[in-house]
Amino acid sequence: MVASAVPAKSAGNRTLSQQFDAVRSYSNRLCEPLEVEDYGIQPMPDASPPKWHLAHTTWFFETFLLKPYLPGYAPLNARYEYLFNSYYNGVGAQFDRLRRGTLSRPTVAEVRHYRTHVDAAMLELLQSSADLELAVEVRSRTVLGLHHEQQHQELLLTDLKYAFGHNPLYPVYMPAAGVDLEPGAQASGEQPLCFDGGIYPLGRATDGCRAEHFDGFCFDNEGPRHEVLLRPYALAPRLVSNSDFLDFIDDGGYRRPELWLANAWTRVRQECWQSPLYWREVDGAWHEYRLSGLAPLLPDAPVLHLSYYEADAYARWARARLPTEAEWEVAAGTSPLLEQAGAWQWTQSSYGPYPGYQPLPGTLGEYNGKFMSEQLVLRGGSRFSPDGHIRNSYRNFFYPPDRWQLTGLRLAYDRPA
Repeated sequence: MVASAVPAKSAGNRTLSQQFDAVRSYSNRLCEPLEVEDYGIQPMPDASPPKWHLAHTTWFFETFLLKPYLPGYAPLNARYEYLFNSYYNGVGAQFDRLRRGTLSRPTVAEVRHYRTHVDAAMLELLQSSADLELAVEVRSRTVLGLHHEQQHQELLLTDLKYAFGHNPLYPVYMPAAGVDLEPGAQASGEQPLCFDGGIYPLGRATDGCRAEHFDGFCFDNEGPRHEVLLRPYALAPRLVSNSDFLDFIDDGGYRRPELWLANAWTRVRQECWQSPLYWREVDGAWHEYRLSGLAPLLPDAPVLHLSYYEADAYARWARARLPTEAEWEVAAGTSPLLEQAGAWQWTQSSYGPYPGYQPLPGTLGEYNGKFMSEQLVLRGGSRFSPDGHIRNSYRNFFYPPDRWQLTGLRLAYDRPA
């Protein structure tokens, strides 16, 4: 029923209008397996209902492109500006994030109509911008909006997984016989990837989100390009696997306070963590919930849905550490293994601005810059990340206790200078 739910392909030779249609259509295809009851569920505060994701990504194009740049554009419903604003204070007040799952209206059909209404207006705008300066701004904002929607495509899947994975029925989103979106066994290999110390470039040299073409895009937090000093280091050739992490559990990893940071140990005790988020013991054997259902644990697959706290504790137990984001990006420039792992990888780097960073002007500057506090950087990308959305310079970021994303870890080691 969902064989079509596979990642949208990269832009290639598509026009921006064609790329717009491809990304927007993929969001709709991700919802094909859902029943109408699934669209409104909000299983926890950090997750949003699928209906909200579909509407908010539409709101983005309406707010930042159609209202300012398409003469005569008439919003379908003026209250949507308030209802589907996520966190843009420069736009206005927002409906409480914690209450998104309480809304039965607009209906799913009305949200789909909203998407159709905005899509038609967007295609008109993209085909009618005659003024060169205006056309550049429209294209740049459209490309930003498409990558924003791709972020929400990934969030839609992780939010659904949280809802289904905490349902005692363990509903199947996608049968394993179809296209399994989650990573399987990794390639074997134990020889560390070694890297010399020295001064290396980090980040993107482009002007942030001002790209007019889908494939040339980066978020503003990925630049500016600058230099970093690294000491010699090594990275594991593969992610920590389920069987690796099971050894940590069997050795009392969740019961040993010496392995955990202070806040981490508090969280372990408060929430009674004893295993990764979707592990379940069934008849004495470990199983894992995946979007294809609850099934026996795959020993060689990367361990997923770890918090930073768990990743850090495992690294200490393994007498290793987590890499910095600079170490990860420098290594990714020479080793494709780092991009092909299928899980986001925690780093030990705090999420902050690069030297010389400037957010986008105006309200769009709220996109990344105002979140540069109390979060940590993840690198790599996951199997839920749409095709064409991930690159070596991509900086994802979450809070240390967060576990609902496809987050794992790769070990790092110091080497003699």
